[in-house]
Amino acid sequence: MPEAIAPARPSAALGVFERYLTLWVALCIVAGIALGSIVPAPFQMLGAMTVANVNVPVAVLIWLMIVPMLLRVDFGAIGTVARHWRGIMVTLVINWLIKPFSMALLGWLFIRGLFHPFLPADQIDSYIAGLILLAAAPCTAMVFVWSNLSDGDPNFTLSQVALNDAIMIVAFAPIVGLLLGLSAITVPWNTLFLSVVLYIVIPLVAAQVWRRVLLAGGEAALASVLHALQPVSLVALLATLVLLFGFQGQQILTQPLVILMLAVPIVIQVYLNAGLAYVFNRACGSPHNVAAPSALIGASNFFELAVAAAISLFGFHSGAALATVVGVLVEVPVMLSVVRIVMATRGWYARA
Repeated sequence: MPEAIAPARPSAALGVFERYLTLWVALCIVAGIALGSIVPAPFQMLGAMTVANVNVPVAVLIWLMIVPMLLRVDFGAIGTVARHWRGIMVTLVINWLIKPFSMALLGWLFIRGLFHPFLPADQIDSYIAGLILLAAAPCTAMVFVWSNLSDGDPNFTLSQVALNDAIMIVAFAPIVGLLLGLSAITVPWNTLFLSVVLYIVIPLVAAQVWRRVLLAGGEAALASVLHALQPVSLVALLATLVLLFGFQGQQILTQPLVILMLAVPIVIQVYLNAGLAYVFNRACGSPHNVAAPSALIGASNFFELAVAAAISLFGFHSGAALATVVGVLVEVPVMLSVVRIVMATRGWYARA
């Protein structure tokens, strides 16, 4: 096995929280279900704390997740997209023209089709909505980890993330609305646009203002704050999951295989879009250090935004919220396997 993909490498590059994210999520599922069954009153109280259909505790947790991640994004990098325009175009096509639509198709095939008899009938549409929300939000923060593990070009990764975030402001709501409409799911447009403002626009602006203030004190000041905030996002995510599964507990206990069935289209979608991006980049003549992060950006999801939007649009008890959480559950092991695949095939890629 080449040294670049030795097993120790991902462990060294990933922090403790990131490395064992799947384990933490599984523990949060157990803790949430147990606490929701033993002491339901606190969960009901937190669930009732809403303003304009937005749950205030969840909104605070989501901001704690998203702002530290967006603090890493330098929108000045958008000016460098011409350096690797082929890789940029491939990733944009995958993220915005293929990924959401392929996930909707997989949702129809598996959730409304193959698995329909084994799932609660009143949640079918909600599960599909959650899958669509998951696929419509390209990954922001974890992409930097995946790019580093695959020896990706950091300038390409940064410029692509900055461009995706800029596009997400205007494209997320229309794509979600279109696909929900095609799936015969009622679109709560007011709540959808409010979610975009709350969970994309406001955090993005706040993070960029904070970034400028920190950079006034030098790169070291920004690096210090990023290091201090590193565990905050994932701790907030795990707290959100405990709340979510406190409400979802009875549904999980009565349908224990629902998580496995929801994971099937998510996993297929990851490998499908990563493979398409990788092959398209090879056909376009992009170097491997562009193709690798391009494939990983095309495959991973901004699951924090998806979880927040699902809760805002459909509620804690919804199948949509559960479907987005399954995306969190499978993210790390599946993406690490994609990293290993693109690294193991580097010789084949170079022969093009």
